Formats: sequence, C-alpha cells, structure tokens
Amino acid sequence: MSQEQPPRLQPGQEPIKYGDVFPVAGSLADEPVAPQDAALMQFAESAVLGQTQKGGPAATMQSAAARNERAGLVGHTDLTDAAGDEGVTVTEIDVPGRRIITESVAGQVVGEYVEPRPVSQMNPIVTARQAAITIGEALEATAQSAGNKALEHSDAAAIQAAEVRATGSNIISPIGVAAAAQSAASTNAGLTRDEDKIKLNDVLANATARLPADKVVTRQDAEGVMSAELRNNPTVVTHPGGVASSVAAAARLNESVMNPNQ
Repeated sequence: MSQEQPPRLQPGQEPIKYGDVFPVAGSLADEPVAPQDAALMQFAESAVLGQTQKGGPAATMQSAAARNERAGLVGHTDLTDAAGDEGVTVTEIDVPGRRIITESVAGQVVGEYVEPRPVSQMNPIVTARQAAITIGEALEATAQSAGNKALEHSDAAAIQAAEVRATGSNIISPIGVAAAAQSAASTNAGLTRDEDKIKLNDVLANATARLPADKVVTRQDAEGVMSAELRNNPTVVTHPGGVASSVAAAARLNESVMNPNQ
C-alpha cells in the first residue's frame, strides 16, 4: 500500500502536486498538496481505520505538503478547493476474512488496498457506514494523529472548548476529559524534559467514554475549538493534527457526508 514518494524540491521548483504522487486526472492533478489537505486525510484515516497507515495516502500527502510548506510554496493553513469543497473520504467495506479500504480526494481514488481480517473481528469506530463523526471521536482521532505531543495549555483550552460544545454546558465535569487535560497541562508546565510530560494520547485515547455527553461535530464547534487553541497559544497557531485541526477536519467530513451534493 506504499505510495510514490514525493520528489525533493529544488530552489525555484514548482510545488509537489497531486498528479506527482497519485494516479489522478483533471484539475486535481494540477493542485499542489496542501497542509490542511494532508491533515484532513490523516484525520479520516484515524477516524475510520483507528490509525494513520504507514506508507498510505495520508503519509504521502503529509510528506508532500511539508516539503511544499518548507519551500514557501504553500501556507500552513492552506486547503485546496478540491479537498475543502469536494471532500476527502476513507471507506471500509467488510467481507468475510478481509476488508477493502478505499481513500479518495475530490472523488478520485488515491489509495485502495485489501487487508486480511479475522471473520469475528469488528472495528468499533469504523465510519465507512458514513455516519457523522462526533466530538468524542474527533478527540480520539487526535490521540492517533498527534498523540506523542506534550499536552500544553493551548491543547487543554481546545479540549475544554470541545467538551463544552459536546455537553452544551459551561460546567466542567471533575472526572471529564477537559479536567484531565487542564491537570496535565499544569503538571507539564512544571516539567523540563519532554519525555516526562503527559502526552495528548494519555488524555484523549478514551475521550468518548470520558465525555459527559457527545454530539456530531459542526462547523460552529470547529470554530469554537479553533479559537480556544489559538487564543491560548503564544505563537497564535494551531498544531498540525492537533485538537483544533482534528475537530475542523471532522466538521468538513461531516459536511461532505450530510451534504454530498454540495
């Protein structure tokens, strides 16, 4: 399932485009691979498959987007019209003994493969059913996409905003995921070695179970979480694959599911 590796960029070179790394055609082939496209595919893989796939489309897109960004050819917050308007999808079809996984950007397949699977094995967060993604699932996907990141106050603020959106209440549960995130951020602030710090994965791995309530992610939810993470980050940026990025990706995927013809 390994994809073609993005070429190295030389000074003055054109950005790496979808057609350079995937067998796609039309206008998509000429679109540069953008950072938020990659974040969207990373989230989709995590939400549907439980983790991003080594050598899969998300990894290929991340590599290409990172090279484009380092070369100054795209911005960190750039999202192509193809991914933003037409969507990024990962679908999984279970058949006896195996599963068929298809990954697409703007309706064009960028990855398709078959994996063996015990007949009795079921994935509890499979979203090939094309059901909308909840805030809890988006937080759990963050544990996959940025799980090794030390939890900071900006992350805790974003997680708190997500919990408030999920419950519809400003009252934070003392045993909820927001309280755990706040405690972790405070603990980490007093530590110097990154390896000693509490990571996002430690807090978000079972976020759905720790939320007092849950709901489907909307664009308004994503904007609220994004605002909270930005306000509490001294550099006023969000972390790639982090809480705000994952919730925003979930909102975009939900819009593509609920409004497939738009």
